[in-house]
Amino acid sequence: MRLAVLFSGGKDSTYAAWLMAQMGHEISTLVSIIPSDPHSWVFHTPNLQFLSQMAQAMDLPILTEQSSGKEESDLEALRSALSRTDAEGVVMGAIASDYQWDRINDVCQEFGLKTFGPLWRKDQEMLMEDMVASGIKAILVRTSAEGMHAAWLGRELDAAALEELRQLARRTGMNISGEGGEYETLVLDSPLHRRRLVLRDFSVEISRDEGKLMIHDLGLEAKNGT
Repeated sequence: MRLAVLFSGGKDSTYAAWLMAQMGHEISTLVSIIPSDPHSWVFHTPNLQFLSQMAQAMDLPILTEQSSGKEESDLEALRSALSRTDAEGVVMGAIASDYQWDRINDVCQEFGLKTFGPLWRKDQEMLMEDMVASGIKAILVRTSAEGMHAAWLGRELDAAALEELRQLARRTGMNISGEGGEYETLVLDSPLHRRRLVLRDFSVEISRDEGKLMIHDLGLEAKNGT
């Protein structure tokens, strides 16, 4: 089946796309909504100015739509984007958010599109272990949780980082997958990437409530000598 992926550049949408490709589906296009409000409840917002490079790294076409970040604007932007794709189904990386799942699923049904959520309601510790083992190379670009200090920004989400997150979750009650907004990620490489993304210039911003890795330049690099 030809599938469009609701894509943010983060770990969940990338891993969901990879799982569907592993099942034999064709990932035909990426669909990204760009909210002007960084606190959109429906869509991920960090580093969306680099969506073009992210799509190039995966050698996939991308459809983008702007929104205000308010719920109805986000969903109207999604309708507009989906009206321009010839996909037969839509993949999303939602793990536990009923708010996100219900609203996106309703819009997909309007277009007769089947919705796929390969991460939905999975055991989150096992999901994170499998994600790291799959070859997805994600770094943390935003943190907003107790115990996640500035050193986490730019850190790869590997097995060692996952073990520290597991300990933090047990101590503080945070969500290990970041589903509660504790952190957000950017995928630099994965089995779906034809080229890897490379941070060329960035800075760190720390406020009372959160830390951000502000990426100023993101490049592309060949993999395996190609």
